[in-house]
Amino acid sequence: MRKTVALVAGLAILVLANHAIYSREHLIAAGRIALLELAPVDPRSLMQGDYMALRFRIANEVSGRRTKEGLADGHVVLQVDERGVARFSRLDDGAPLAANELRIRYRVRGDEVKFATNAYFFQEGHAKHYERARYGEFRVAPDGECLLTGMRGEKLERLGPQQTQQK
Repeated sequence: MRKTVALVAGLAILVLANHAIYSREHLIAAGRIALLELAPVDPRSLMQGDYMALRFRIANEVSGRRTKEGLADGHVVLQVDERGVARFSRLDDGAPLAANELRIRYRVRGDEVKFATNAYFFQEGHAKHYERARYGEFRVAPDGECLLTGMRGEKLERLGPQQTQQK
């Protein structure tokens, strides 16, 4: 009986883990691209080992729209231009989205608004490739879930060690 319970539990964990992996892979492949402009970060924490601390300008705009008492997890509506650059439009009120808008989820942690992550990890010794970062590249699902998939420079070029990366 214990073996059966252990086997069923193990299979359930495997199914859940594989579902989570599949969901993320699908989001990377099919999610809508949105480029969020980076906001200045304390230069001492910009490059620390093998990651870059991140803060997004839109997070500052969301924070400015809410009182501290009213700051809670939610969604924000972004206006996306033809290049994929996203700008703050409004806090989500459930209204239908225009063709050039998308809904993205944010979380509040320690009174700060976060989109997916507050750090970008890369291979040790590759910090110089990301020093010019001006935008975070996100893949956004229709429900607003998002993943940070890369960093972009001032001219929206992908940053990283590979010279053959596509736009």
